[in-house]
Amino acid sequence: MTAGTELVRERRGSILILRLNRPDARNALTADLLAGIGTAMLEAESDPEIRAVVVTGTGDRAFCAGMDLQAFAGGDEFGVDAGDGAAGYSRLLRGEIMVPIVGAANGVAVGGGLELLLGCDVIVASNDARFGFPEVKRGFFPVGGSTRIGTRIPLSIALELTLTGELIDAHRAYEVGLLNAVVAPDEVMPTALTFAERIAECAPLGLAASKELVRLGVSDAARAAARLEEWTSIVFQSEDAKEGARAFVEKRKPVWRGR
Repeated sequence: MTAGTELVRERRGSILILRLNRPDARNALTADLLAGIGTAMLEAESDPEIRAVVVTGTGDRAFCAGMDLQAFAGGDEFGVDAGDGAAGYSRLLRGEIMVPIVGAANGVAVGGGLELLLGCDVIVASNDARFGFPEVKRGFFPVGGSTRIGTRIPLSIALELTLTGELIDAHRAYEVGLLNAVVAPDEVMPTALTFAERIAECAPLGLAASKELVRLGVSDAARAAARLEEWTSIVFQSEDAKEGARAFVEKRKPVWRGR
């Protein structure tokens, strides 16, 4: 399978759907696929017509099984490419892509697959899905997840996952706060799209501010306070803020311009 077919893109109005398309390898990540995801995220961020992104996987076995160990053993150089795609993927993992992202976990998400989900803002999962970081059982550790999993779930559970390498099921993942919804397998994409549509109806600047500030609030309080002042000035003086107020008074749907 070529790099161009490993990531399938689909547009549904203002929503971009990205589908990892390596079902025979449980949608495991190669360096090319990783860079492709990063490039798609950067393009979505720069396209004002895209208001939300949904990330999912092909098939019902796995959302993403993490790093493709066969490719790694064969010399695939993860993290070596300093190109835009790799940089975009790193920003995704850090939650820095400005466009809201919905993860649609159609199956197991482990290792780098769970790290990819942590880069998403809202996560919908199949009730058959499982989650975890098995890296310590393979001689690695979760590079993109070890510093982030504790911002999404309680510290004790984060340590359990990273130190034992064991997986948890979707219902426990929901209980500890990792997931926003657990649904039947055939309801994963419809539910994820419903979240994306609700998000896409909102003001782009307000969304960007909310996403950045909420994430910073749990990771860097000082930076969050500084950015709060900056975002307050930008958003409250924007055309969209005025449009939102007018639309409310006139009892109509607002027409956002992203400025």
